[in-house]
Amino acid sequence: MIIEILFWLSVLLLFHTYIIYPVILSVLSGTGKKDRITYSRDDDLPVVSVIISAFNEEGVIAEKIESIYDTGYPQNKLEVLVGSDASDDRTVEILNELARSHSSLTVFDFKERRGKGNVVNDLVDKATGSILVLTDANVMFDKDTLFQTVKHFKDERIGLVDTNMINRGMTDEGISYQEKAYISREVKIKNNEGRLWGAMMGPFGGCYAIRKEDFPGIPPNFLVDDFYINMKIFEKGKLAVNEINARVYEDLPDKLSVEFRRKVRIGTGNWQNLRTFRKLLFSSRYGFAFWSHKVIRWIGPFLMIVALATNVFLVFTNDFYFIPLAFQLLLILIPFLDSILKRIRIHIRPLRLVTHFYFMNMALLVGCFRSMGTVRSGVWERTSRD
Repeated sequence: MIIEILFWLSVLLLFHTYIIYPVILSVLSGTGKKDRITYSRDDDLPVVSVIISAFNEEGVIAEKIESIYDTGYPQNKLEVLVGSDASDDRTVEILNELARSHSSLTVFDFKERRGKGNVVNDLVDKATGSILVLTDANVMFDKDTLFQTVKHFKDERIGLVDTNMINRGMTDEGISYQEKAYISREVKIKNNEGRLWGAMMGPFGGCYAIRKEDFPGIPPNFLVDDFYINMKIFEKGKLAVNEINARVYEDLPDKLSVEFRRKVRIGTGNWQNLRTFRKLLFSSRYGFAFWSHKVIRWIGPFLMIVALATNVFLVFTNDFYFIPLAFQLLLILIPFLDSILKRIRIHIRPLRLVTHFYFMNMALLVGCFRSMGTVRSGVWERTSRD
């Protein structure tokens, strides 16, 4: 009986986080909840400081800076601060050239590699804007990104606003389509969490905004700083939302091995955050979303192992359990089949999606074990984007 309970509990939790919870959000989001107060374009908008930590971004940094200044946000209410984290390419040279034509662009050439979090901390100290937009060098802005993001800060309850990440650079050979499907689904989930409860669980680190007064400072050894900042906002009792009209664009990685390493880093950082913010698991405002969207997913690899192990035992007690066992084994075999087909240049997206799912859960598992050791530095290599 205990083994049977463990099996069904594992299955139920996995279904809850991946299927039931998103359905609950979709149903509840259609209940006609009123929009929160926002700035209009005729209002006196706040001064915005765009913060970028850059390491060897010569291929994208010019396009990034121009995309910021091409937004319709008032130029006299905008400053851009870029810190080079000991770049050894032409990043600083390109930035200095751009600064000649953009007086509000300030470049800081840090000679020691310290990691994104430390660079962001230094730039925030120098920022003069009341609103900080933290963004990555490879994430490009749309024409209306800044206004659509900043407009929510007229509501004093809002502490963080996330953007709508739109992905580019799709190919059939790798995992870009599968990663895009995952990110697009996450945008919908986060948007619904924010609209319903103001409990959006973690922005996409590529671009989001907070009030300068709420910036907590990023610990030097934290690997997922965006989620850390999000949860610090919740500790203050403020709200976090996603703005679907604040569009930003990012090319996706296509190589599974590259994305696996990134997900291991994120998985390690997830467990750092869980230990730091475990008290929020029991919050009446944020707890349900925290459990449903994040924590159950983080323990998902363990739930999958328990479901398989208990299923193997249960087939000896009841023939019914041959059905779920066969289904689990079939799913486990799909990544091997997908790998064989890939070698002969046959790419079947549903099979690749299963491969993506299992490898990302494997990365979460590796990240969990890595987090048990001491994470001494927040320095990490950026993911190569195609």
